[in-house]
Amino acid sequence: MYTVVVYLQNFKKEIGFGRLNVYQPVRVPTLLASNTTATENKDAVVMTCYTNAPSIEWLLDAESLWLRERMKLSQDKRTLTIDPVRREDAGFYQCEVSNPISSADSVAIELRVKY
Repeated sequence: MYTVVVYLQNFKKEIGFGRLNVYQPVRVPTLLASNTTATENKDAVVMTCYTNAPSIEWLLDAESLWLRERMKLSQDKRTLTIDPVRREDAGFYQCEVSNPISSADSVAIELRVKY
C-alpha cells in the first residue's frame, strides 16, 4: 500500500491511498499426462499443468475445453482427470496460463483413444 500526498496552492493538501501490484510475465507451463494412448471405456487419463500462474484454462484442439461429466478439474484447475476415456476425448490438449499482464500456452499433448 502506498500513500500519496499532494500539496496544492493555498497550502491545501490532498491525500490518496493505493496499492501497487508488480507482475512478471508468466513462464510457459509444462503439461504432463499419465498416458497418451488410452483404451475407450477402460482407461483413465490424468493431465497436470505445472505452473505458478494464478489462472489456468484448458484447451482441446486449440479451443476452450468443455467439461463432460467424465471430466473433472482439481480445485486449483491444475489437474484434469478423464475417467473413463472415450473416442470423442481424442485430440491435442494444452493448458493456457495467465496473469494480468501476460499469458502462455503449454506444448500440446496428443491423446489417442483406441476402440
